[in-house]
Amino acid sequence: MQIETLQIFCDLAELRNFSKTAEKHLLSQSAVSQRLSQLELTYKSQLVDRKKRPLELTPAGQLFYDACKDIIERYEQLRSELNALQKSSSGRINVAAIYSIGMHTLPEYVKKFMVKYPNVNVHIEYLSSVQIYEAVLAGEVDIGLVAVPKRDKRLEVYDFADEPLVLVCSPKHPLAGESELDIHKVQFERFIAFEKDVPTRAWVDGILQHYNVSVRPVIEFDNIETVKRAIEINLGISILPETAIVQEVVGGTMKAICFSNERFYRPTGIIVRKDKLLRQAGRSFIELLREKRDS
Repeated sequence: MQIETLQIFCDLAELRNFSKTAEKHLLSQSAVSQRLSQLELTYKSQLVDRKKRPLELTPAGQLFYDACKDIIERYEQLRSELNALQKSSSGRINVAAIYSIGMHTLPEYVKKFMVKYPNVNVHIEYLSSVQIYEAVLAGEVDIGLVAVPKRDKRLEVYDFADEPLVLVCSPKHPLAGESELDIHKVQFERFIAFEKDVPTRAWVDGILQHYNVSVRPVIEFDNIETVKRAIEINLGISILPETAIVQEVVGGTMKAICFSNERFYRPTGIIVRKDKLLRQAGRSFIELLREKRDS
């Protein structure tokens, strides 16, 4: 039984006319009638009531039609996936990430991915969270990486890394000598904050509110790199992901201090548009991103 024959039957059931079905498939009416007769002979059932105008499906015909639609849909999906697999050895994956993830967490995964898919170009853009959601939904980006991911019925959202949050200050700051810090000690300290539309800002504000701690925001920025530069010149302190300040801590331009109250984390996530058909390489990249999390 050929897929083409099943498609002809489905079109006949929907158009309810031999002539229109024949015209759609560039066949004669006789050829369409013969295909139908072959199906009825094979399954020993009358599928179409030919006496009625327009044509009507019999109960057996309706059952057969429903099954055919499912088979055709699965066949088209299989064909698309096979085509994607054939192209997976080359091509491009468009990834958008917020600065802290794109610059400090993502490179390790890209290096591992390139070993397996050396011919795939992983193009990375550094965007704000708002821009990433817009780009993913618009189909301009295949995969987005954001902090404090929000749920959306149009998106598939996967957990990525839970990043430890630490107090960050200049080595010249009075708190720099602390090996561990009670969060209440940041009360009324000059604070370098993210702008209010940055999800991490709301997350950090929530931690401070939970402990009834008030800080004095002296300046706000939209990305972590600018926040770090302000801390280095001792304009104030901040609470940042530990992964994003490794180089500065090693270089001695910043001090990272863990909190004694509890370990704080910032959740991050992978977002993909639900109806986005990713090639095999794209799916493998997502699997790699989730690998450490799942393990």
